[in-house]
Amino acid sequence: MKKEKRIFGKLLMGAMLIFFYLPIVFMIIFSFNSGKSLTHFDGFSLRWYERMFNNREMMQSLYTTIIVAVIATAVSTVLGTVSAIGLSKSRRVIKDVAMQVNDFPIMNPEIVTAIGLMLLFITFHVEKGFMTMLLAHIAFCTPYVILSVMPKIRSLDPNLADAAMDLGATPVKALTSVIVPQIMPGVFSGALIAFTMSCDDFVISYFVTGRGVKNLSIMVYTMSKRVNPSINAISTIVVLIITLVLIIINVIPVIKEKREKKRNEKVIA
Repeated sequence: MKKEKRIFGKLLMGAMLIFFYLPIVFMIIFSFNSGKSLTHFDGFSLRWYERMFNNREMMQSLYTTIIVAVIATAVSTVLGTVSAIGLSKSRRVIKDVAMQVNDFPIMNPEIVTAIGLMLLFITFHVEKGFMTMLLAHIAFCTPYVILSVMPKIRSLDPNLADAAMDLGATPVKALTSVIVPQIMPGVFSGALIAFTMSCDDFVISYFVTGRGVKNLSIMVYTMSKRVNPSINAISTIVVLIITLVLIIINVIPVIKEKREKKRNEKVIA
């Protein structure tokens, strides 16, 4: 009976992986299609990549997506980490209320958040464009960072910072040299979530942008109304960028761990 359950579980897992990743594989394959068809492969060609790189508007949307994602990730990671550390030292009532408020944007439908941000910018007469898109991305990425960092902070000894300061460390030194390294896995996870959320967002970006500023999601939406295989090419580029980021984030901790092991072995020797 247990063996049958294991086999069923493996089959179910395999089916889920195929369901999630087959469309991506299909898209990557047809990005190298020599013909215009999105269902019939006519032969290998880099035709659509060439058109993509020669399309100024498409490349501009890719640059906008990457720049907004990088800046939004950096700012939201710092804000989220500092906020999480600050909340961990606050009273329980304040902490509980703040976490409920933090969870609200995550649970809130994107369309509601998008309309709210749009009305906010209109009310304060802020001209919509690159800056409004960047501010919106920082706003919806920060709660994910807080949510990712907070469990790591809760797992720490609450007296860790006090112990560091008793040994002569300044509050800033205790924060940067003791607390932050301990919660770094949560910080990395939050940064990764923020980056992927920013790259993926369409609804909020669509409502807060203006003056011809488009990210990749908006560009793909406008191109989807007509058959254009260049969508496959630029989408493949985005998949490769996100895959590269994932590899880097997962490889760096492994390299650091190996270096620490080598140092410890040298010290022992």
